Order: sequence, then C-alpha cells, then structure tokens
Amino acid sequence: MSTTMAKKETVERKWYILDAAGVPLGRTATVAADILRGKHKVTYTPHVDCGDFVIILNAEKAVLTGKKLDQKVYYRHSGWVGGLRETKYSRLMQTKPELAMNLAVRGMLQKNTIARGQLTRLKVFRGAEHKHQSQQPVAWPVAK
Repeated sequence: MSTTMAKKETVERKWYILDAAGVPLGRTATVAADILRGKHKVTYTPHVDCGDFVIILNAEKAVLTGKKLDQKVYYRHSGWVGGLRETKYSRLMQTKPELAMNLAVRGMLQKNTIARGQLTRLKVFRGAEHKHQSQQPVAWPVAK
C-alpha cells in the first residue's frame, strides 16, 4: 500500500462558514485553523498547503471566558523607542473584533510561509453579513 501525497496543483478548495456568536474565541479559532491547514481532509499533507477557505461571522459576539476580557492584553510596537502600545481585549473586542479573531487564528497556525498563505484564505466579518455568497459556502458546526 502506498501513501498518497497531495500536490499543490491538485488541491480542491471549498468554502466554509463558522458562526462565532456565543462561542468562545479560542474554540472558533481552533476550528478555523484546522480547516485552513486542511487537517479535516483525508489527503492532508503537512508540507503542502491543502486547506480550505474559512468565513467567520459574528466576530463581535464571540465570548472570552473567565477574566480574559479584563486581563488579556494585545501588544504592538511601532519600531521606535518607547513605541510599545497595549490594548486590553475588552476594548479590542468593542472596536476591532475582526483583529482579535484574526490574531487568535494566526497564533494557532504554524510559523512559516505556508501559514502566511493559509491566513490569506481567512475572511472575518463583524456581523452576520458577508460578501462571498457566490462561492456557495457550507456551514461548519462549532461546539459551544
């Protein structure tokens, strides 16, 4: 019996929708990362980008459990001396919930060039509306 390895040219990409309303942020990000990597497919190959497209809806209604909303902090640096900026997740979820979801998914992907390509297939929307109806996305269940 031989092992089949997926090739970049033969990968079929589908579109999936995840609804983040009332679901913990990390749980939604975990499911999205698995779909982006292609781990749900039989033809999963670690060194080939064989994942699918993911649309995450209702990012503003995602839940942070415990005290994470007040204690978790997002840091960014401008590159200048004294340029470290910090934002609590309570403010980040009010102003930019798409960024919070994107950061969570990015942290669960590998740190290499394949993951940067996979992250381009992630589409995050604040509300329940999206502009990818023509791709006929399929709903993917996320356990609460």
